[in-house]
Amino acid sequence: MASFDRAAALARLENEEFDVLIVGGGITGCGVALDAASRGLRVALVERDDFASGTSSKSSKLVHGGLRYLQQREFRLVYDALHERQRALKNAPHLVRILPFLIPVLSKDGLINPKIARALGTAMWLYDLTGGARIGKLHQRIDKETAIAHMPTLRAPNVAAAYLYYDAQTDDARYTLTLARTAASHGAVLANHAVVTRLRKGASGQIEGATVAADGRTFDITARVVVNAAGVFSDDVREMDEGTHPHSIRPAKGIHITVPWEKVRNDIAAIVPVPKDKRSIFVVPWGDFTYIGTTDTDYDGPIDDPQCTPEDVKYLLDAMNFALAEPLTVDDVIGTWAGLRPLVTGGTVGQKTADLSRRHKVAASKTGLVTVTGGKLTTYRKMAEDTTDAVLKTIGRRAACRTKNLRLMGAAGPAPDDEHLARRYGSEAAAILTLADSDPDLASPLVPGLPYRRAEAVYAVRNEMATTLDDVLTRRTRARLLNREATAGAAESVARLIGAELGWDESRITAEVESYRADLEHERTSAGLPDFPALTPPA
Repeated sequence: MASFDRAAALARLENEEFDVLIVGGGITGCGVALDAASRGLRVALVERDDFASGTSSKSSKLVHGGLRYLQQREFRLVYDALHERQRALKNAPHLVRILPFLIPVLSKDGLINPKIARALGTAMWLYDLTGGARIGKLHQRIDKETAIAHMPTLRAPNVAAAYLYYDAQTDDARYTLTLARTAASHGAVLANHAVVTRLRKGASGQIEGATVAADGRTFDITARVVVNAAGVFSDDVREMDEGTHPHSIRPAKGIHITVPWEKVRNDIAAIVPVPKDKRSIFVVPWGDFTYIGTTDTDYDGPIDDPQCTPEDVKYLLDAMNFALAEPLTVDDVIGTWAGLRPLVTGGTVGQKTADLSRRHKVAASKTGLVTVTGGKLTTYRKMAEDTTDAVLKTIGRRAACRTKNLRLMGAAGPAPDDEHLARRYGSEAAAILTLADSDPDLASPLVPGLPYRRAEAVYAVRNEMATTLDDVLTRRTRARLLNREATAGAAESVARLIGAELGWDESRITAEVESYRADLEHERTSAGLPDFPALTPPA
């Protein structure tokens, strides 16, 4: 199996020649890397921050068709997404799991709006017929008592009945990382924390690669084609090629909040309507926690620092409290995350971001830059297939797509009898257990109150290209999303653990801890959430 070692990858990027260089290590870029490498292309990928550090770690973590897209008559999008959902369930069964969803039918003053009730029933049948039934189960209408048993905190007098249907859930950051590692196993060379500073062109004006900055130095990567998979930053990459900023991306902000599970007590996911709005929000259980989201609003702030605001939090809490008998408050919010959807600009003036299509677009410039934009997590594989097709056309080659039935790393072989590890690593979990068996300290919790073990952080550094404290606490584990305060308290302990692996001295450990805690404080104050208790700085 090919190495997933960053130092070795940087050396190869500088010294080898490639058919394609991919800019962007989100789920789309990593999907392209796997698709292209599995077809026999020489593939390089660079990511300016960390794999999945942008939108791909900040989604609703659902692999689904999207019920609301039926309202927009995006039937083909839903059909394609549900087809891709089935492939994900088959190719990554350890990462993608079937998840039941509850849609309560809420009454007002004891009365149900018959038009809404009929529309909801029709939508359920349409979803099944469009591809939802491929999961092996049809939707059901359930009575009030069964609905409340699934979510006891619902305001009982307002629940008339409910629908139950099925979709799927994943850990988006881990799915992206697994794609990257699987691509490496097929020969791709990938590196995080490597920034493209310019596109290199020959005398004819054709792209010949890029100049990259990493670890305080710059070097050139030689490639016949460059793929722009930079998400909300894709216009910046196009500007390097075209000389002007195209303004083709319209960022839409989506935020989520995390609360303790006992505040909601939902044993399955739920979809809650937002009062006086045409939107709904997801309410998804995640171990001892429940996360709630998402919003969908225009965003014109700095795209490298989207933040959850007090208004965002209020929007979600108000929607929840309309449906709950036991209200949630800002004091219950223990985690937040905000991401930007890279939507392609629509042609209608004043059109809401929620109404913009989630279909993707692939376009090749005359100079050899292939840009992929739009799309959604669920359809990443089809986006990657179409992008690789465009790359092959540009370089005059043919090769059939192989990813429709390509199982991802961890899907082959039995997983250990440890549900937490099996759901994150599949058959690769055996390596975590071996680490934990070798040292009792590594079997202990990484962050008190969360399910992650110290062995997982060590594994992340040795095998998953984690190079910073944030890489480990935010993406290799999802500790930051589940309980930001707990991770602030554990930051120094985790920094010392991975610092021993990475060769950090005391000044680097201090800098990592201070930087991580400063990010948390910025996140907390931006959202208007209660203060953390005083923390002792690292010694």
